[in-house]
Amino acid sequence: MADLTEDQLYARLQELIGRISDLDEEAMTTIQGRLDSLTKPQGSLGQLETLAKQLGGIQRTSSPKILKKAVLLMAGDHGVVEEGVSAFPQEVTPQMAYNIMSGGAAINVLTRQAKADVFLTDVGIAFPLEGDIIHKRVANGTKNMAKGPAMTRQEALQALLVGAEVAAEKIQAGYNLFATGELGIGNTTPSSAIVALLTNSSVEDVVGRGTGIDDAGLIRKRSAIEKAIEVNQPDATDALDVLTKVGGLEIAAIAGSILQAAASHVPFVIDGFISTAGALIAAKLAPKSTAYMIPSHGSVEIGHCKALAGLGLDPVLNLNMRLGEGTGAAITFYIVEAALHILEEMATFADAGVSEKSN
Repeated sequence: MADLTEDQLYARLQELIGRISDLDEEAMTTIQGRLDSLTKPQGSLGQLETLAKQLGGIQRTSSPKILKKAVLLMAGDHGVVEEGVSAFPQEVTPQMAYNIMSGGAAINVLTRQAKADVFLTDVGIAFPLEGDIIHKRVANGTKNMAKGPAMTRQEALQALLVGAEVAAEKIQAGYNLFATGELGIGNTTPSSAIVALLTNSSVEDVVGRGTGIDDAGLIRKRSAIEKAIEVNQPDATDALDVLTKVGGLEIAAIAGSILQAAASHVPFVIDGFISTAGALIAAKLAPKSTAYMIPSHGSVEIGHCKALAGLGLDPVLNLNMRLGEGTGAAITFYIVEAALHILEEMATFADAGVSEKSN
């Protein structure tokens, strides 16, 4: 994609967005009828029933199936770490990437348990890595958004389409349930800027402690975001402009992967704060893509509730987590599959000879 012009990249993005359609209402109506006939009070399984219907609408069938599951983990670095916004140095990004490649990170443990796979993509780590990683580098990290745009518009488009490309490759390989994941020291800072702008929230209301910064670090982080917004003047009505000026390469790739999944009728479980910032970008670019998103957990990061509210979504779980990597989303795989087991395996009143509710 590096050889494509900005106009060509934008045209590709628009073509992708144009392929995202509404969910299949007929399939969902059929599933609702099945759910209402099962041996339980109607609606008593709550979000499990909602999920079963959503999955049918996404896959366009009254018998949705999960074949193969994967966390698409996007990695990138951030120039804004120069402002002292993180408790950890930038070297931790490649160190954690190698930890994930060797199978020792939390996301590896949780995906192994969920019988899912992890695919780590280098969208913009500051220094190139070797090993079991998908190489889709757009740049050596973003620039310091407190001093100017985080990236060029062309880089933002490339990163969006990189995410779409990775998702398309895995869909072709038979995966039909994804989770978002991310890796990149400093990435709660651009995520906070994105959420503040796209939900019309104050910086103070969305900025948390990220990797565990102290009070002085929190002040620096807020200041850096306020400065970035002032310097760059992003257009809050234009998600691509927001992404370009105060976003991240891995955040862009998350958004792009969601768009591709939606265009391919594949559900996407959204992880925590950074992933939800990416989902907000996707939703602003293509509002219909929201219907393909399954929120996982409510992050401890204070801006996450604002981000989820901006999408109109409620988390399935609340585990007081704030790690990222796709960890909350990987746990939610169990919930998604439970919804389908209910739909497929539970007896109806007629099957079980159980009397239905009297009128």
